[in-house]
Amino acid sequence: MVVNIHKSSHRSSIVSSLFQTLFDAKAAKCLSFEAIAQELGRSEAAVAALFYGQAQASAEDAKKLSNLLRVPESKLGEQWLGFPDRGRAGPMPPVEPLIYRLFEIVQNYGYAYKAVLNEKFGDGIMSATAFSIKVEKETDDKRVDWAVIFLRGKWLPFT
Repeated sequence: MVVNIHKSSHRSSIVSSLFQTLFDAKAAKCLSFEAIAQELGRSEAAVAALFYGQAQASAEDAKKLSNLLRVPESKLGEQWLGFPDRGRAGPMPPVEPLIYRLFEIVQNYGYAYKAVLNEKFGDGIMSATAFSIKVEKETDDKRVDWAVIFLRGKWLPFT
């Protein structure tokens, strides 16, 4: 399934006209983030982060995406190849339901995650920079769909 991110589903301050162009081109070509990720050699979450300007694009990313989406490389320009705007989360607490649920998961289970991680690794934190994410869809025997999210971050000891 290919989902077009409608303008009403994200704040215009987060998605500039450049990124809206990418979303529009993605929708016009009926491409999923997964399909684009295969072309770019990145994960689908990394590609989605590129579309929101929250990950740094390489010149190779720009060239491949330009060819795939038929967006002129010059239109991608320095804005996309420059420093990304990471960490723009929007309002706190989040108001978008899915983002709020992810926020709620950390609110409810954050200390439990911390305790288990500290038992396994010692005192420290999981990097959000040396980090990857993978999202999968799982369907159980009752045909109920489940979202499976894998978070992989380098362990950074405090010592």
